[in-house]
Amino acid sequence: MAATTSGAPPCPANITAAVDQVLSSFQESFLWPMLVTEFLVAVAGNSLALYRFSTREQRPWSPAVVFSAQLAVSDLLYALTLPPLVAYFYPPKHWRYGEAACRLERFLFTCNLLGSIVFITCISLNRYLGVVHPFFARSRLQPKHAWVISATGWVLVALLAAPTFSFSRLMTPQKEGNCTVTRQEACIKCLGTTGDNQLEAYTVYSLVLGVLGCGLPLLLTLAAYGALGRAVLRSHGMTAAEKQHVAVLVASGVALYASSYVPYYITRVINIFARQRWRARCSTFVDTAQAVEALDLGSYVGHQVARGLVPLAICIHPLLYMAVVPSVGCCLGCREGQAPENAESFSQGLPLNVTATKTSGPRYPELST
Repeated sequence: MAATTSGAPPCPANITAAVDQVLSSFQESFLWPMLVTEFLVAVAGNSLALYRFSTREQRPWSPAVVFSAQLAVSDLLYALTLPPLVAYFYPPKHWRYGEAACRLERFLFTCNLLGSIVFITCISLNRYLGVVHPFFARSRLQPKHAWVISATGWVLVALLAAPTFSFSRLMTPQKEGNCTVTRQEACIKCLGTTGDNQLEAYTVYSLVLGVLGCGLPLLLTLAAYGALGRAVLRSHGMTAAEKQHVAVLVASGVALYASSYVPYYITRVINIFARQRWRARCSTFVDTAQAVEALDLGSYVGHQVARGLVPLAICIHPLLYMAVVPSVGCCLGCREGQAPENAESFSQGLPLNVTATKTSGPRYPELST
């Protein structure tokens, strides 16, 4: 909060330093140890998933494997952005790696966060096609199409994350000397948001990210799972236990999305608006105590908690999606060269985890656990 914002006088240095110390204390005490644990679990889980995909799946990979592998890659790269943040948040909060690394870290963090959301959406839509439109999925959706969709997804998330190169920057220390816990005014800060002079533009960017990077994928995922739910309820070829298994799988995926990504983007926008309101009043504060009292700590702490929940999601993804892949054969009564009586009855009999793929053996639907 050191730079000036449009139409507002600069904040006094003593007020900025006092407020930064209050806000940083929460990250120093809560966020870094949580990120350490999540980094270790996420790297282990997603590395195991990639190893399993590369050693146990036949080539060419089915679309389900392609999208699941892309999700594991995105989550693994996201996890690898956490150690610099851990070192940064460890008291005293101090960035030691230069401005280029600061901007790159924020870009990679945002890019791989968006990548995880995109590939979760791809997995959901692929399941929808495999269940509700099985003939279309088996005949039209080939592995090469999944690779093209994946490459397009990476390009889109890179474009959405690119503005972070402009917004992120270093905030130079207000005093010279060694950075210590008792002399945090001598520490260098890597702004994960932006300076006050770009706060209005950053607010617009955050709203765009919230809509395109979270809201739209969420609507697509909910629509896909809603169609799956209707197909499962109408199915006459599934037992009650199988329907319950599908319901748990769908509910767990939606709950994970709703409890991690959605709170992150909502609290991010709320926190930015709170920061704007505080910044507009900065010149009226008579002392640091009044400035600290005026902080909306609820929105700030809420966003920091949401930041901690996002890496938790990438720890759980391998449990939800690594099991999507292994084949367990066909139990629907289909035989090579025989078509079901009609597409509707065929789709009603398929479980959630059907994947559309071309296999070298009999042309049975490929089922997954």
